[in-house]
Formats: sequence, C-alpha cells, structure tokens
Amino acid sequence: MFVFVVKRMFQAIFVMLIVTLIAFLLFQFVGDPVMQMLGQEATEADREALRHSLGLDKSIWEQYAAFVGKAAQGDFGVSLRQGAPVSELLKAKMPATIELAFFSAFVATLVGIPLGVFVALKRNSLIAKWLMGLSLIGISLPTFLIGILLILVFSVWLGWLPSYGRGDTVAFGWWTSGLFTKDGILHIILPAITLAVFQIALLMRLVRGEMLEVLRTDYIKFARARGISQRSIYFRHALKNTLLPVITITGLQLGGIIAFSIVTETVFQWPGMGLLFIQAVQFADIPVMAAYLCLISFIFVVVNLIVDLLYVAVDPRLKIDGKSQA
Repeated sequence: MFVFVVKRMFQAIFVMLIVTLIAFLLFQFVGDPVMQMLGQEATEADREALRHSLGLDKSIWEQYAAFVGKAAQGDFGVSLRQGAPVSELLKAKMPATIELAFFSAFVATLVGIPLGVFVALKRNSLIAKWLMGLSLIGISLPTFLIGILLILVFSVWLGWLPSYGRGDTVAFGWWTSGLFTKDGILHIILPAITLAVFQIALLMRLVRGEMLEVLRTDYIKFARARGISQRSIYFRHALKNTLLPVITITGLQLGGIIAFSIVTETVFQWPGMGLLFIQAVQFADIPVMAAYLCLISFIFVVVNLIVDLLYVAVDPRLKIDGKSQA
C-alpha cells in the first residue's frame, strides 16, 4: 500500500506541474491586465511602473517559477481586478462551491443507485422503460437549459423556490454553510438538482448495465441453485460487485461537479468559485484564473487517489503478494 501511495503521489505532482504550466502559459495571452486596470488614459510610465510592481516585466519562465513557488505555500498573488489576495478570494468562495457540489452528489447517489437497481430488476416493466427514456433526456439536455427550465417552473410559475443567490448562511469560523437555515436550504435546491440531473441519469444507466452483467455470472446462478433468496442475491451479492465501477464514476463525477459548476453558478448567481472564475475571465484576471485551474486540478488528483485507494480496499484481487498493483 505504501509503494502504491508513493507512486500515485509522484504521478500527482507531475500532473500538477503540467497543468500549472499549461494554465499559466495559456492565460499569458488573454488580454492585457495593465491596460484594463489603468485604462487608455494612463501614460506609458504608469503602465511600466504597474507592470514592474506586478512582476509582469519578467520572462514567462521567471513568472512561472515564482508562481509555482508561491502557490506551493498557498500564495497565488493578488487579483488584478479586486486588488485582494487570490487565496483570500478563493477561501471566501470555496464553501459555497463545495457545499453545492457535495449536496448535488449526495442527491445523485441517493437517487441514481436505487433507480439503477430498480430498472435492472424490473427491466421489462413500463416504469423502467419510462425511467430509461427520461435518463436519456437527462444526459442529453445541457446544464444551463435544465437550470432555466427549473427556474421557469418552480420560481416563476409556481413561486415555490428562490431563483438566485445562496440565502442565509451560518458561519463556522471562516467556513459558511446554508444547510443550517431554512432559507439556505431553499436556495440550494434548484442549483443542486440542476447539477444532479446528469449524474442521476449516468449513475442509473451505469448501475443498470453493471447489475445485469453481474446477474449473468456463474456465481449468481450457483447462488440461485443453492436456494438463496432473491433478495439476498440481489442486494448482498450482485449489488456489492456492481458498486465497484460506480465508486470510480462517483468519485470522478464529484470532481467534475466542482470543476464544471461554472454554468450552474452563473445561471443561479451562486456565489462560488465558478462565478468568480467567470468574472476573472471577463477581466483577464490571470492570477485568479490560474489559481482556479490549479485548485480544480488538485481536487481531481486527490479524488483520483482516494478512488484508487478505495478500489484497493474493496477489491482484494488488486493485492498481490501484499503489494497493491496500479
């Protein structure tokens, strides 16, 4: 296990270096932040002074080396748009994004897995066929359209749920949460469902396919021949093996929810990191954009490592002679 973890850590470091380099080089060509900060009325001397104070007069490699060194210490520089430390901006926006991502992932898992088992066991029923059709629609519809439709129905027509913002929050140190207030819960429902629709459809179809595949295996046939109850076969034997690939998909989708919540946060004006990133792109705020991409990449790397460790823990076949195989 130790060798496995060390190997994954080296891979994670290599991936992070590549991602930070690509992100840094990419956003060197997104507008001129000095021009946007000072405007066209500023003199050349003012521009050069600001460029020097921001370190933008150095070579790209010097800027990148300085960025990596500071980022390793949690220092991503100063926002060119807001003039505040980027780490403080991300720290203030992170609770909203993390809370939305985990809440939507919880909803997707709570709904998607049972529905997948149901459509597998009742695959010939009319309800199962309808659910499979709806899952195809859920996968096909773009996220922003789902969000707009939910706002139209539940906010505009019915007036049941708020359509924007995070609502009332409770502070626990620097962390804030809206899940401890009624207003906060009402505000998170629509954006969470918007993010969860695709995940529910994906999990349902995945669990159904894996469940049907497992039910065709020889050991399930042997269990039936021994007279084991159908309930025990389905939920004690088949479902356990079905959930192995689901672990991978769920982990990766959690990272995907955090990374691609940008559209949902924009539609619902959810005050998270995604909305901060959109605002940074509009202003060519390079430090914020680079820091956001590095943070998202780090989350993906950590999630992948956790998924790999869970696989080793759940499936003993991955352990050979006491060593975990990648």
